Amino acid sequence: MILDRIEELLKEVNTLQASNADEIEALRLKYLSKKGEINALMAEFRNVAADQKKVVGMKINELKQCAFDKINMLREQILTADAQSEDIDLTRTAYPVRLGSRHPLTIVRNEIIDIFSRMGFVLADGPEVEDDLHVFTKMNFAADHPARDMQDTFFVEQSANDVTKNILLRSHTSSVQARVMEKQQPPIRIICPGRVYRNEAITARAHCFFHQIEGLYIDKNVSFTDLKQVLLSFARELFGPDTKIRLRPSYFPFTEPSAEMDISCHICGGVGCGFCKHTGWVEILGCGMVDPNVLELCGIDSKVYSGYAFGLGVERITNLKYQVSDLRMFSENDVRFLKEFEAAN
Repeated sequence: MILDRIEELLKEVNTLQASNADEIEALRLKYLSKKGEINALMAEFRNVAADQKKVVGMKINELKQCAFDKINMLREQILTADAQSEDIDLTRTAYPVRLGSRHPLTIVRNEIIDIFSRMGFVLADGPEVEDDLHVFTKMNFAADHPARDMQDTFFVEQSANDVTKNILLRSHTSSVQARVMEKQQPPIRIICPGRVYRNEAITARAHCFFHQIEGLYIDKNVSFTDLKQVLLSFARELFGPDTKIRLRPSYFPFTEPSAEMDISCHICGGVGCGFCKHTGWVEILGCGMVDPNVLELCGIDSKVYSGYAFGLGVERITNLKYQVSDLRMFSENDVRFLKEFEAAN
């Protein structure tokens, strides 16, 4: 009889016990799931005589409610016991809270800023959404200057008649230098860390956004020798006291003369290896003396003052220090990758 089976299950449910969450889940599946005991009774209910359906239906509902209440009560007991044991047992091992770590780019960025700060450079910041005036025009890029094609720019608003009205995502942090120079007279000694954007295909060696740190020093009688000494000190602080540098002639619209700086490969010691393509040298930054036109455009007398500027990519330096082969790893937030830098924090 179905009523006898219901009574048996009622007695069984009232005596249920559980000591952990897994056992409670097993009880729930046994009695309340789609394939459980109570659902099986509902299937049998269709065959009950019409004059008994009311009584049997009430009993099944009573059984279902009883099972539901009993399982919930057991669950509450276990949760309460766990909470009380955590509050009372002061000798229990601390809960293993996982601590995060700094991003590798942040680690290297902070190290670079610290080195230049000890040389007297101060931090300067500016907007990432910029205008053409500060990104290009005041950096000696004429409206038809071919150097504008050197950087594929993300334009937010573009004017067909007047390029100085263009609004864009900055393609270098030189715009911060322009903003400082137009508001402050020398001496100026700043570094400008920040994120920049260029319309490039995303690959293992390139990305549409990356991070730069640019430096600027303007004062009376600043020479290329001053620039070389600062960069040599920086390279030896960052990569080791035996690091050598070399400067190769280059071209940038905002510096003249311009150079690119290489350091001796810190992996092979300058002997030559696969990392430095067997040359013994690795390029890390661009630099040069600030073009007099830039000084004049920013309201500084180029006959009285001179200066130097340099710029480096944080991803590039991070690759050199930690040999990360794929730039995309820096922005994918893969915790397995980030965990590798816990010891560097």
